Amino acid sequence: MNIEIITTPSGAELTSIKYQGIEYLHQGDKVLDENGKIYWKRRAPILFPIVGSLKNNTTIINGKKFEMSQHGFARDMKFDIVKISEREHIYVLKYNEETLKMYPFKFELYISYIVDNNTLTIKYRVKNLDDKAMFFGIGGHPAFVIDLKNNKYRVEFENEEENIRFYQLDCGLVSYKNDHVNKSVLSTKKCINIQKDTFTHDAIIMSGLKSKNIRLYENDKLKLNVNFSGFKYLALWAKKAAPFLCIEPWYTTADYTDSNQIFEDKKDNIKLGINEEFECEYKITFE
Repeated sequence: MNIEIITTPSGAELTSIKYQGIEYLHQGDKVLDENGKIYWKRRAPILFPIVGSLKNNTTIINGKKFEMSQHGFARDMKFDIVKISEREHIYVLKYNEETLKMYPFKFELYISYIVDNNTLTIKYRVKNLDDKAMFFGIGGHPAFVIDLKNNKYRVEFENEEENIRFYQLDCGLVSYKNDHVNKSVLSTKKCINIQKDTFTHDAIIMSGLKSKNIRLYENDKLKLNVNFSGFKYLALWAKKAAPFLCIEPWYTTADYTDSNQIFEDKKDNIKLGINEEFECEYKITFE
């Protein structure tokens, strides 16, 4: 088997992806900068039931206020193991007293990691166990190892992209400022060069993409391909000068600066009826 993965019940997070013996996943708190500080402690967190930040970290559900930190609580919860085998890791998070204090819906969230030759599929499944419709957002956040010292990395879309919409963040919220800052990162209509200052203005968040695949290159060598078919948004992010690149398929994004904070009104939120299920997946193929 070409791919070996390690996962943990803590956040149902991937902690290692090795392809042909080489580590491709950022190793979190093991990676320190020149001053001995951690760049970013996470590796591939699950974003649920929100993506990005809520306005004032607060939302209103059924007339009551609830607080939730950036990207939601799933990444900080302990999941139960459903199955662990050489080719498949499956976890589940079921609502409990702690989740209901932040998010008053009864749900099950399943995370599956499936290895098939040189492809890793990450699958999300949400079940509504409540007696009312539930609303949520969901997304992935895997961080891939890169070396920024020589500006030798780029990402390419499979198609030329002439109608990308870029979203500018202002203190973590989507603003209505001009999007020229992020447009300037495009080297061509299908290419973004990754440099030390690429993420000076926070994440690059995009929608309106024709492409369903984005490829990471080191010089002219293709390292991996991420298929994000079905996801409305694609984000790229890294800490400044950090040795990783996050390629993030999202269904939703952060609150807008003028949000009314009512969760049901949150842009692009997924609505799931009683006893309904939602599934999505993205695929990482290594070369």
